[in-house]
Amino acid sequence: MPDNRVRDRRPGRLSRIVRRVLLWFYRRQGWKAVGAPPASRRCVIIAAPHTSNWDFVYFLGLVDALGIRAHFMGKRSLFRWPLGGFMRDMGGVAIDRSSRNNMVQAMIDEFAARDEFMLTIAPEGTRGAVRQWRTGFYHIALGAGVPLVCGLMDYGTKTGGLGPEIWPTGDYRADMEKVAAFYRSVTPRHPAKGLTDFGNLDD
Repeated sequence: MPDNRVRDRRPGRLSRIVRRVLLWFYRRQGWKAVGAPPASRRCVIIAAPHTSNWDFVYFLGLVDALGIRAHFMGKRSLFRWPLGGFMRDMGGVAIDRSSRNNMVQAMIDEFAARDEFMLTIAPEGTRGAVRQWRTGFYHIALGAGVPLVCGLMDYGTKTGGLGPEIWPTGDYRADMEKVAAFYRSVTPRHPAKGLTDFGNLDD
């Protein structure tokens, strides 16, 4: 019986060079990885706080230090030539952003097609100031039957990595109170843009 599971391809030469440069830069900045690889090899990693483009570079270095392969969503137009191969090599998964429900179901289907899939999502949805998180990340984890893993980028201590696993129960407010308790002590690069009122976490 053929194995139809999705597997990551071997990165191309350009992607390997770019990745090495980014990792070299990350190591020179003095960041320290904390936490351990999640017990679940299929999970949704919450990328928060997200207030700067530098978050991606540092998070790339941190997950490399922890020895895991993280993925992220990107709009389908970015996966065409000439960027398509590079985006996939970096862990990107193409999505149709025209419909929120289609995006959620597409990622649930992606989880079903993979033995290992660590999907990184920034609930803030923007690097600008936000009042509440988008909820797609939660519905993806709930629908796929996988845990949420708290990822962090703490610019106050220059530490980052992965925190606890939180299994979604369907009670959004109760689950998000656990998530919020973790992030209250994390300092973003631009604190004024970070979410501070976790009372706005209603679905």
